Amino acid sequence: MKKCRIGIIGAGRIGKLHAENIAYRMPQFQLMGMADPYLDETWAKRIGFPMITKNIDDLINHTEIDAILIASPSHLHVEQIMKVSTAGKAIFCEKPMGLAIAEVENALAMVNKNKTLLQIGFNRRFDPNFANIKKRVLQGAIGKPQIINITSRDPVCPTEEYCKTSGGMFMDMTIHDFDMARFLAGAEVTEVYAKGAVLINPDIAKYGDIDTAVIQLTFANGALGMIDNSRQAVYGYDQRAEVFGSLGSLMAHNQTEHAVVQLSKTGTYHSNPLYFFLERYEAAYLAEMQAFYHAWLNHEESPVSGFDGLQALKLAFAAKQSLDTALPVKLTEGHHDE
Repeated sequence: MKKCRIGIIGAGRIGKLHAENIAYRMPQFQLMGMADPYLDETWAKRIGFPMITKNIDDLINHTEIDAILIASPSHLHVEQIMKVSTAGKAIFCEKPMGLAIAEVENALAMVNKNKTLLQIGFNRRFDPNFANIKKRVLQGAIGKPQIINITSRDPVCPTEEYCKTSGGMFMDMTIHDFDMARFLAGAEVTEVYAKGAVLINPDIAKYGDIDTAVIQLTFANGALGMIDNSRQAVYGYDQRAEVFGSLGSLMAHNQTEHAVVQLSKTGTYHSNPLYFFLERYEAAYLAEMQAFYHAWLNHEESPVSGFDGLQALKLAFAAKQSLDTALPVKLTEGHHDE
């Protein structure tokens, strides 16, 4: 088996997740190095990285590395994508691709020119349940899609420090749902109408952010969509989706710790949803990296392209514009590149 020799930029929560998955569960990869200015060297040595560095260029310019996984803060993604593409290596980049549309478009122009393999980390496409909905939609199981409903609620608010640089709720959280909406509908979004509020943590208002949102979508194929978001669902990580169509409905419910239901005189009880995204999307994180390896090995196009990343980013900006103006925003209109 030909191994993809990979380096990882960013040793935060998601970077560590990918590193541990690759080290312990994905023999088709070979971990070559980790770069982060605040790297936990004890952890990195335990994983077994041959190279531990604070300088990303040590990885990007390493002649024996085939691919780079970018798991750094969002505002660094565009610069790093362009550097890695110039170095001729394949790229897996966590969402979002960047925080400005024009910058992302410039990076994509370079990626396309260099014919760089670029996959964006919209892992939810690879969740077995959501992927099954998509498969059945394509098979015509529910006829013509008419309504797409997505519920996405985190179990706990992010820290104030995170909110300072995340780009806002639409950018750091809802962007997954924008991509999922396009994925399930099989069509582009033509209009976004967003309403939001600060109902959980007043401290994030100072950053112009929100913690609760409802977004209406209109698709090019005529279907309608609804996304509801909350940064704090006290009962766990609430992740549901439905595609309703002319011949029926497809629904994916929450995953729970166990499937046991207790019936008693006082009521019926079952377990809450899994508490965090690392548990909920464990299979999806593995599957997306397997797909990346397959594309790299066979010189195929990425299953989640830079175009997909750009479209989700445009939807995030359109939602923010709609929130600010209290008006629906058509995607054919020029919305603010903030």
